[in-house]
Amino acid sequence: MALAHAIAEYLPYLRRYARALCGTQESGDTYVRACLEAIVADVSALPAGLQPRVGLYKLFHVIWNSTDLDLAQQQTGTYAQAAVERQLHRLTPTSRQALLLTAMEGFSVAETAHILAKSEPEISSMLRTALEEITRQPSTRVLIIEDEPIISLDLQSIVREMGHRVVAVATTRDEAVNAARRVQPGLVLADIKLADGSSGIDAVRQILAEHTVPIVFITAYPERLLTGERPEPTFLVTKPFVPETVRVAISQALLFT
Repeated sequence: MALAHAIAEYLPYLRRYARALCGTQESGDTYVRACLEAIVADVSALPAGLQPRVGLYKLFHVIWNSTDLDLAQQQTGTYAQAAVERQLHRLTPTSRQALLLTAMEGFSVAETAHILAKSEPEISSMLRTALEEITRQPSTRVLIIEDEPIISLDLQSIVREMGHRVVAVATTRDEAVNAARRVQPGLVLADIKLADGSSGIDAVRQILAEHTVPIVFITAYPERLLTGERPEPTFLVTKPFVPETVRVAISQALLFT
């Protein structure tokens, strides 16, 4: 029971990380489920001598590196899956993992080294490699759904510095839906609470009903999205954010387009 309590608070964030790493909720949850099943079968599967959060992510990566769960569950060989596989092979996978762990999950270089079973100098080198990969991504058109002017300007600056183009900024659900219809964005950055009391979640649902586009939620209310209910966002950044976290989320979202 004590172990269950120790890891329970970290599970929503492990699921978020797994989705960002895999690109879909279904695939990410498959790996998280395998992680939990390993702990239930043998509690010693959770590495000893580490903080529970570090140990949980380390176990996840042991399973990630040793089991083709995603491929075993997905035998259809669709074009979309093939496209993801091609893009993954063009990256340095462990470098991308190191970047997600530090920038999105907030682990230190030392903790990331434990999780990935690498040395700290190796992790530092991987981070440099992953950041270089981000700069080589092709440009896309971005719709920002955000009602706070300062945050909106910050996001616009980050997007432009990455070489992308802000094609519209919306502050309400209706503005966002109409903008998406008008500009056909290649990426959407969305807050939850909007200017007129409307919902960014509702805006995104309507946009996804009409367009296939990656979404990154950027919100001060992650608990409204990390609920365990389906669907959950694949990419989620918590406010207040640092620019590097947003860059990594954008880059990872675009990886799967």
